[in-house]
Amino acid sequence: MICLLSSPTLAADDPEVAPKGAAVTVLKAAKSCFANIVEVSGTIIPREETQVRPERMGLKVSEVLADAGDTVTAGQVLARLTLPEGGTVTVQTPVAGLVSATTAAVGAMASGKGEALFSVIARSEFDLVGLVPTRDIAKLAVNQTARIKVIGAGDVDGKVRRLSTTVQPDSQLAQAFIGITTNRRLLVNSSGRALITTGQSCGLSVPLTAILYGSAGTVVQVVRRARVETRRVETGLMSGGQVEIREGSQLVEGDIVVARAGALLREGDPVRPVTAAGVK
Repeated sequence: MICLLSSPTLAADDPEVAPKGAAVTVLKAAKSCFANIVEVSGTIIPREETQVRPERMGLKVSEVLADAGDTVTAGQVLARLTLPEGGTVTVQTPVAGLVSATTAAVGAMASGKGEALFSVIARSEFDLVGLVPTRDIAKLAVNQTARIKVIGAGDVDGKVRRLSTTVQPDSQLAQAFIGITTNRRLLVNSSGRALITTGQSCGLSVPLTAILYGSAGTVVQVVRRARVETRRVETGLMSGGQVEIREGSQLVEGDIVVARAGALLREGDPVRPVTAAGVK
C-alpha cells in the first residue's frame, strides 16, 4: 500500500487568506485645502487721541457735561468754565469719538497749558498693535482681513492697516497695526489676538494622529495587502486636527492610512483594517 503524504498549506502563502493581526482604524488619504494664517498677539490702543483743553488760563470748572466712556459728536460741549472777570465759556470737542479719560471736576482750575480736561479717541477707532516674526511679516499686506479675539469684547473684524519697515535687531520681530472695526466698547490696553488669512494651500491631508515623529523622520503608516508599510512624508499647514502633506512625500491620494499610528505597529505587521466611517 502506498501512502501519499501532504504538507499543510500556510495561510501566509495563500492569497485567498488574509493574514491575522490587530484591528486598526484606517482612512483614505484625500485632498483638502488649508488656510495659511498669520497670528498677531498684542495690545489694543487708540488710533488717534485728541487732548481737549480751554484756550486760556485761570478758568474754573463750573459744570461737567461728559464723562469717561461717553460717545460724543464733533462740536459737542463737554464742560462749562467760569471766567475770572465773570461770565462763562464752553469747552467743545473738535472731533467725534469716545471720551477715554477726564480730569474735569466742578471747582477745579483749568488751563490751556495744563493737564487736558478730556481725552477723546477720534472716531472711536482702535488698533491692535503686535509683534510679528520676520518669517511672517513678508506674508502680510495692507488691507488683508483679520478676525480679532479681544479679551472682554469677543470676536471683532479688522484689517491690516500698517506694517513696520524695520525689525527689532535683538528679537527679529516687526510691528503690525491691525485696524479694528466694531461698535463694541473696547478697553484701552486690553489684550487681543488677530488671525490673518494670507493665502490657501491645497493638497493631500491626513489626521495629525496619523503622523509619527522619530529617528527615521516624519512618517505615516499605511495598510497594503493587509500589512503595515511605512511612508516618509513632509508636513505643512495644520487646521482642525488635519495636517497637510507636501509634494515630494511618499504618500499618494487614495492610500489607506492608519488613523492612529503607533510605535507598536512595525513594517510588515499583519493588520485587519477597519474604515473610520464604520467605527461607532
